[in-house]
Amino acid sequence: MALEIEKKYRLNETEVERISAALEEFGAEYIGLDNEENIIYGGSELARRGAVLRIRQIKDKVLLTFKRSAGDTGGIKQQIEEETEVADAEAMKAIIAELGFSPVLVYEKKRRTWKFRSVEVVLDELPFGLYMEIEGAITAIKEAEILLDADMLETEPMTYPRLTAKYGVRVGDLIEARFDENLTEEK
Repeated sequence: MALEIEKKYRLNETEVERISAALEEFGAEYIGLDNEENIIYGGSELARRGAVLRIRQIKDKVLLTFKRSAGDTGGIKQQIEEETEVADAEAMKAIIAELGFSPVLVYEKKRRTWKFRSVEVVLDELPFGLYMEIEGAITAIKEAEILLDADMLETEPMTYPRLTAKYGVRVGDLIEARFDENLTEEK
């Protein structure tokens, strides 16, 4: 299994602009902007293992991801992560349902991604806030943090699913965090 190592920061608009400018100044490679919909599934086995099963849709691309915490060190999260691209989102949702898992959270995210030295830096906008994640080896994260003058920023220990559970809106059996233009009417 792969190990994901990242550190997350809560930002304001001024910090987003400053970080974006710093990435450009340092010659970071801008990968692009993605609009995502993330569906988090729950079930007793996932809860027992402290794990998450997610379907992420980005344009025509669908990713199935399994994550489980491997511990935190100084605000740097480490998670076991397995991810694969799926050809048919609806078929995958049906398979997951047949396995006894049901959607519990849905959140949307606008993500801008850069390759900066040996890390990936993302600036995320969610309906409930602005965030930055730096992903890579622990020493590379610390180096990028210093270069981007991010070492004094407020770190965010919660995952996006946990933040969605806290700040999202209950719609039927789901908790959703959607941008206003995509809000589902409660029935």
